[in-house]
Amino acid sequence: MRLIFAGTPEFAAQALTALINSEHEIIAVYTQPDRPAGRGRKLTASPVKQTALAANIPVFQPESLKSETAQAELRALEPEAIVVAAYGLLLPKAVLDIPPLGCLNIHASLLPRWRGAAPIQRAILAGDTQTGITIMQMDVGLDTGEMLYKLSCDINCDSNAATLHNQLATLGAQAIVYSLNHLDELQQHAEKQDEPLATYAKKLQKSEANIDWQASAKHISRQVNAFNPWPVAQTLFGDKVLRIWQAQVLDETSEHVPGYVIRATKLGVDVATGDGVLRLLSLQLPGGKAQGAAQFIHAHSLEHTHLG
Repeated sequence: MRLIFAGTPEFAAQALTALINSEHEIIAVYTQPDRPAGRGRKLTASPVKQTALAANIPVFQPESLKSETAQAELRALEPEAIVVAAYGLLLPKAVLDIPPLGCLNIHASLLPRWRGAAPIQRAILAGDTQTGITIMQMDVGLDTGEMLYKLSCDINCDSNAATLHNQLATLGAQAIVYSLNHLDELQQHAEKQDEPLATYAKKLQKSEANIDWQASAKHISRQVNAFNPWPVAQTLFGDKVLRIWQAQVLDETSEHVPGYVIRATKLGVDVATGDGVLRLLSLQLPGGKAQGAAQFIHAHSLEHTHLG
């Protein structure tokens, strides 16, 4: 099959690699324009662009696909299908209509749950116990197209956005290769999404990472996991911002005021919450690196203090 691949981050790059290694032909790759990155703010190619260039695949980086010029350029490539994964640009109807087999999206949730920008983080934050990949036949709506194929995976108490992202990237690569190899059959049995079950995974805001110790230990633990690696759950330690990279819920209750540090040992920093006790396992102060609890409390007195 002659394919165009459209994607930008590492999540998409894994799928592109799998397709390059498949029997399908990637005739072109579309990705976002190079952006400033790192401390030096140097213009940096996306992971998808780097993958494409390494495989000698032509790369296109339009600012938008709404212009007639961009659409004519894409149409001239004569793709049979377009595969989209975390591209970051809207595909207008004129583009969706170009390939005879349509446009397929690799979406990191079990649709119709968690349409939108941050499905991985929202699933963790909501306490979902399962998520997965949906291969969807794209239409003009936001993740509203018919579902072709799904692969699922569990979310456990140790899953964070980074580890779950990596799991789903691997599943996404598997799912899109399978879907393309069985596309005719899958399209014949395409499943409409159940609209009343749809939820929206809105973009993350930095302010959401601020810990409210009045919340339950379970909720704060989910915050820690959902916001690792960005924006990272945080609280105040005196006048400094303390970032929490890893935590676990303890099977105990506390009569202490929420935010009070009950004990600080090499096992962790145990903090009272509005419901239950949370053990902080990996912490970071400004200008320093993330540290395990034992290393952190060796340098900082935490016991009988109040966070937040």
